[in-house]
Amino acid sequence: MTEIEYTAYAEMAEVEIARIVDEVRSRWPVARVAFQHRIGVVPLGEASIAIAATAPHRDAAFQSCRYIVEEVKRRVPIWKKERHANGTTAWVDARTHTAIP
Repeated sequence: MTEIEYTAYAEMAEVEIARIVDEVRSRWPVARVAFQHRIGVVPLGEASIAIAATAPHRDAAFQSCRYIVEEVKRRVPIWKKERHANGTTAWVDARTHTAIP
């Protein structure tokens, strides 16, 4: 694979991301988080998602980060198309990591 192209249903994705961040604030009230997911073409090896988390104790920060990653993969309408060196492409379900026919 040489790159991944991410697309999203932006309006729905923004609402769901806000819900996830609100859930983090409820579950880990001491944690503060910021989150961004790239859309468009991302070269292989570059980050697709960025999360910044702070908390008085690192465990809350780590747990909140993991929660965000897992919930974004599970709930947010973001799709990816993998592009391979041989020129082929495949849409992949981010939740199951399987090709979409």
